[in-house]
Amino acid sequence: MTLSNTIDRGPLYFRDRDWHPPAYTPGYKTSMTRAPFRPLVALGSTLSEETGPAFGQSMLGELDNNLILNFTGDPAIGERIIVHGKVMDENGRGIPGVLVEIWQANAGGRYRHKKDSYAAPLDPNFGGCGRTITRPDGSYEFLTVRPGAYPWPNRVNDWRPMHIHLSIFGSGFGQRLITQMYFEGDPLIQRCPIVKTIGQQKAIDVLVAPLDMNRAIPMDCLAYKFDVVLRGRRQSFFENRKEGL
Repeated sequence: MTLSNTIDRGPLYFRDRDWHPPAYTPGYKTSMTRAPFRPLVALGSTLSEETGPAFGQSMLGELDNNLILNFTGDPAIGERIIVHGKVMDENGRGIPGVLVEIWQANAGGRYRHKKDSYAAPLDPNFGGCGRTITRPDGSYEFLTVRPGAYPWPNRVNDWRPMHIHLSIFGSGFGQRLITQMYFEGDPLIQRCPIVKTIGQQKAIDVLVAPLDMNRAIPMDCLAYKFDVVLRGRRQSFFENRKEGL
């Protein structure tokens, strides 16, 4: 992903291709049918992918980054938390004007989706998605509830750790990167077959948001800090990096 309108041009950082898991990982059952059988072909991006319409600040609603209230206006059920951080380039410079979207399960571990059949109840006041635009220093913030862990039909007793999905858009909607944020101290992280497809522990570590008591609000909510690095040696692991820009 490049954001040429905000980042000075300079020497590129070479990507570590081993940062990504192999497409075929039998421990992650659905990869066995989805994995390609032929080598990937890299296609160069064009001007239409690198530029184009951008999501503007004026399009945000007052509660778009408040998942506790933005579905019905009545508070969602669950432990209130703040998720915050910065979107940065490879040299640690914050990138302003980036659209950050999140989606997640509710406090019981259930998504508001017709195909989610988990026995946990739906929260009538929780929609499970939000969005914001990074500030001039690249920072962002969401108020939400801690998502619950949930079982999934991979092996006999596999569970997904508590996690939040993030989507990061660049200077055009063709520039999109997707990742997941996990929570410090969750014992299910190391047991998750999807996490285990990531071959390097350092790549897993950058997906785990540490507890940030400096941003916690007394008698209200804890906070977790999750920075997103787009390129370079400290880059975040992105699910779709190989086909993304």
